[in-house]
Amino acid sequence: MNQPGTNNPQGTAPPPRQLGFWLCLALVVGNMIGSGVFLLPASLAPYGLNSIVGWIFTASGGVLLAVVFAALARVYPQAGGPYLYPRVAFGECAGFVMAWGYWMSVWVGNAAIAIGSVAYLSELVPAIKSVKGGPALTAVAMIWILTFVNWRGVKTAGVFQLVTTVLKLIPLLAVVILAIVLLGRGDATLIKVEPQPFTVSAMTAAAILTLWPLLGLESATVPAENVIDPERNIPRSTLWGTIVTALIYVVACSAVILLIPGSQLKDSNAPFAELMRLFWGDWAATAVALFAFISGFGALNGWILIQGEMPRVLAKEKIFPQVFAHESRYRTPDYSLFITSALVTIVMLMNYSASMVAVFTKIILISTCAYLVMYLFCSLAAFRLALRGDLGARGRRLSWLIVVAILAGLYSLWTLWGAAAFPVAMGGVGIEAFWWAMGLFALGLPLYFLLKWQRRRAANAAVAT
Repeated sequence: MNQPGTNNPQGTAPPPRQLGFWLCLALVVGNMIGSGVFLLPASLAPYGLNSIVGWIFTASGGVLLAVVFAALARVYPQAGGPYLYPRVAFGECAGFVMAWGYWMSVWVGNAAIAIGSVAYLSELVPAIKSVKGGPALTAVAMIWILTFVNWRGVKTAGVFQLVTTVLKLIPLLAVVILAIVLLGRGDATLIKVEPQPFTVSAMTAAAILTLWPLLGLESATVPAENVIDPERNIPRSTLWGTIVTALIYVVACSAVILLIPGSQLKDSNAPFAELMRLFWGDWAATAVALFAFISGFGALNGWILIQGEMPRVLAKEKIFPQVFAHESRYRTPDYSLFITSALVTIVMLMNYSASMVAVFTKIILISTCAYLVMYLFCSLAAFRLALRGDLGARGRRLSWLIVVAILAGLYSLWTLWGAAAFPVAMGGVGIEAFWWAMGLFALGLPLYFLLKWQRRRAANAAVAT
């Protein structure tokens, strides 16, 4: 039966599932590998070799979280993972608040993806930077072009995601090859990283920043109703996508940190392009800038799909305004897509007065903090469900999953604490971002009770008539 607010006739068959393993894998990898990683070395430059240690912690934590989501998706393959898992474990209110914070962090984070994409596009088209308001207008145009792509259908968005995912791997692999060739010579003069003392605060700050490019490992759990054989394909794509992406990230970003002086790197709008220009010339820098733009463009496509799907899941559960459940003739959440893209547009236009790196860093901290709260609750949900035997065959407790869930939860807590401690190095940005993120979730509580009251009132009115 169709939910209220859709324009599909009642009783029609559900749409066919369109996302197989490779399209799911492209969604996971494509959402993780966006513009963030291509701009990230500039944000990491002040931390020197601390950033490499941060990457190791982040990659390990990301794999732990991927195992948690894979285990949950295997037993609960329904749509809306970040909402579904806390709801099953802790109740409807917890599920709503987590989904609300997740949704808010997604569309806020999309502004950062657009910023990073425009930074590389401006390397190819310098006129973007020379025209007043050019970067902002370019970013807004990208958002609405990809909103149209997602409006046309999940399969269209999925194929677009697969193509851009393949293309976006090219510059990262090129940097990996360059690093292997150069560092394989054993020439110590090639190492340009400036000495920085190893400190817990610096490594923690680096770990917070490096988590941003791994956000999205849960992407395949959100549009689960469109996934073929979700019990199998969602866990596989989540786990393998996270492992492969983490490996590429650690090597590629470490290469940039090692081979470009931090004083030069910290002000760069296109650090990967600078590295290629330094060793292979302008043509290589231009090629990397092109592929980096494609990467951000593809990631933005996948995240716009997610930002439209999550409100639809909540609306179909009848705990969100029914306007978000409305579907286009392509069976896509049209109003949900348009409303959330309008919100991203507002964020973009309000924050483009500062430098690209400054705005990028602030937005990723806000979004990362919000993600960490959701990751923490999903880890706690996996712990509780595994402890009571809901995730094992015949009610069997899964001791290994209990341990993994505890470690994933501790990792989420540690990085969340790190975000709050971040202001020492960033002049207050960390605390500000932390409280902004907490505010996103806090807004969900009164909204939940308001919507619940409205549902009860409507039900009572229906009974009375």
